[in-house]
Amino acid sequence: MLILVATLGATALAATSGWAAPTAAACRPTASQGPGPFERNRAAAPFRSRIGRGHVLIGRVLRYPDCAPLRNATVELWQESPNGQYDQRGHARVRTDKTGTFRFEGPVPPGEFGRSPHIHLRVTAGPYDEVVLTYFIRSGERQGRLTVVLTSSL
Repeated sequence: MLILVATLGATALAATSGWAAPTAAACRPTASQGPGPFERNRAAAPFRSRIGRGHVLIGRVLRYPDCAPLRNATVELWQESPNGQYDQRGHARVRTDKTGTFRFEGPVPPGEFGRSPHIHLRVTAGPYDEVVLTYFIRSGERQGRLTVVLTSSL
């Protein structure tokens, strides 16, 4: 079962400079958006938190139902490179810290097929269901936030 946090709602959810106490709404598991580009290339992404400059994405990974942070969750990110291709230059992985937080910095991707610039994310953590989502970058946005809530697969 794949679970996902709605990207636009998640961006607005944590628009302040710090993390607010989780609410019941913040802890709701959400539906997945499908495989994204991850099925195209099975090569492991390198662990790196920056692939360029221009946009910073700060995220938090929590578990359902208690909203506790998940430490050491793996967040794989993939965005188009400046040439419009999903290649290794736009591929990275990060891990969450003890507060469930991760940070990723990269250039604003060009966008594809008339879609807004976006970053694909796949989040995995031990016995929790994998989450795949697309984070859309608003025009002129230099920093965004999102929260991902995972459910146990046990």
